[in-house]
Amino acid sequence: MTRIGVVGTDSSHVDQFVRLLDAEQRHGDARIVALAGGDTERNRELAAAAPGSAIDLVDDAAALLGRVDAVLVCTRDGRGHLAEATPFIEAGLPVFVDKPLAGSAADATAIVAAAQQHGVPLYSGSALRFVPAMDELTAGHRQPPRLITVTGPANARGQHGGLYFYGVHIVEAARRLAGDPVGHGEVAVSVTERPNGVTARTTLGGTEVILGFVADAYPFHAAVVRDGGPAEQRELELPPGYTAPVLERFLAAVAAGAPPTEAEAAALVAPIELLDAIAAQLP
Repeated sequence: MTRIGVVGTDSSHVDQFVRLLDAEQRHGDARIVALAGGDTERNRELAAAAPGSAIDLVDDAAALLGRVDAVLVCTRDGRGHLAEATPFIEAGLPVFVDKPLAGSAADATAIVAAAQQHGVPLYSGSALRFVPAMDELTAGHRQPPRLITVTGPANARGQHGGLYFYGVHIVEAARRLAGDPVGHGEVAVSVTERPNGVTARTTLGGTEVILGFVADAYPFHAAVVRDGGPAEQRELELPPGYTAPVLERFLAAVAAGAPPTEAEAAALVAPIELLDAIAAQLP
């Protein structure tokens, strides 16, 4: 059995991870066996959601060492992810970092570099990349669109790291629609802040991109325009079990046992680089 520990249990993603891994056992022999943070009401509720599994409640993240084979870092605020992930990476444990990978490109780069230095599998990514509507918008097209617009909820003044917390979903969706160009480079970003949110305009791999970060509750939505065709639009609805694809990719990385390649490292850092460029233009 692949024994998995969790750091940071406030996120609703942890409910899904417990359900998918322990209650429904969808991912082979991988099981969550320990939750850091102590014997809290929240942790007791999570453990009770998988009555057939024995999930220990440990006092702190350090107590996971020696108990688990891999770690899910699921705290909401990416600004703490470097400090939270690094001890496990240095101990040689594969690490999944829930979105966003970090609260700055410098931290994201440091996490990836640590994984490469210690030969440790690392995965992070937005589940929005894998919703059915994204497949519909990309199916049958070899060339990226001429124009991409992605809009969704993300509050620049939010308590969990501002735009990075939910804005990473918008950025990663746009990157997938653009064909995941390597890096972000020196592409200019134009940012406008309004009372209800932020609009950013940039280019990704030669594709014009408009990103709408709405401070209020708002559905994720994407539109693409290709040469010679009408605009295609989809609401990016999250299906039940929408975190399953990111778990699959992390567990595949665990099975492979290899650290991120240079291309994978660039892809991990690129969304945070773009968010950095946007955040730098906000007051």
